Amino acid sequence: MIAAFLLPRLFQTEIALGPQQRVETINPKMGVHTRLTDEAEAWKIKRTLEMVREMGAPWIVEYFPWAYYEPQPGNYQWGHPDLVIDHANRQGLTMIARLGYVPEWARPKESTPLLLPAENYADFGSFAAEFVRRYAGRVQYIILWNEPNLSLEWGYRPVDPAGYVDMLRVVYPMIKAANPEVQVLAGALAPTLAPPGSEWGMDDLIYLQRMYDAGAAEFFDVLSVHAYGWHSDADEAADPDVINFRRTELLYAIMQHNGDGDKPVMITEGGWNDHPRWTRAVRPGQRIHNTIRAYEIAQDEWPWLHSLSFWAFRYPWDAKTYQDYFTFVDTEFEPKPIYWEVQRYSRGEWREE
Repeated sequence: MIAAFLLPRLFQTEIALGPQQRVETINPKMGVHTRLTDEAEAWKIKRTLEMVREMGAPWIVEYFPWAYYEPQPGNYQWGHPDLVIDHANRQGLTMIARLGYVPEWARPKESTPLLLPAENYADFGSFAAEFVRRYAGRVQYIILWNEPNLSLEWGYRPVDPAGYVDMLRVVYPMIKAANPEVQVLAGALAPTLAPPGSEWGMDDLIYLQRMYDAGAAEFFDVLSVHAYGWHSDADEAADPDVINFRRTELLYAIMQHNGDGDKPVMITEGGWNDHPRWTRAVRPGQRIHNTIRAYEIAQDEWPWLHSLSFWAFRYPWDAKTYQDYFTFVDTEFEPKPIYWEVQRYSRGEWREE
């Protein structure tokens, strides 16, 4: 990631927004995770968002790291978020903003930026409140944290559903006081089969129930879900002992069990990978089929799901790992076959051969 002190000079280049656009699609739930966090060139930000619109996806998820934009308490640097959000709005895209990543001043020395101590929950809340106040009317959805059921994402500590709910209990009211209209997404849970007592994480189904046990229902508006298919088909039946796309149904069933079934769900990360040698990958044709089938399921079978955003549209540079095989477009903006096929689907022209 880019050091926060470099951001002011990196994001000075401006590029015309252009005329207001709208997304043409047969499926208004389609989305992608754009991953513009470290994209420093304005024209590349604009081109990414243009291509998302042209593909037919009205929704995007974008990550806005707290440490980048408040490097010192109260010193907000909004240049990069302004750029991304303005271009997304001009392209007619609806953004879900993910917030997290702790600045050095809000955590112990030499600790990971994914560690948010309880005494700094209010600091995070102040940042989130400033964010939603500044972007009122332009950003209507925000995610609080990412995959807290993994030790890595919870600061290399034992995962703690009650602790995560304590954070929501502090931050949610601060956000609503700043912008009552914004919708707060909680969870963003990683699909995992971690066994009881694992030092690495907690089964997402168990974690969600423990969130409810800790009183989470009052402190979020939408459940954020991560739905990776790995090597399974999109239509493989949900099973508590299997990671597959329809695992999302089990998470929603837990919401219903807790009297929270009227709340919507959004898949904010997920999808399939077509690396030729990764054990969790599928073939490119299978990836295309599963991706489009998943969009169909979201539209036709899951009325409680409001959007489905797959990981990831494009990276600013090659990861040179299996991660590159999640993308729809390469770093040089060359569309992969999946891009063209999803575009055909969004136009009502796709027929599987």
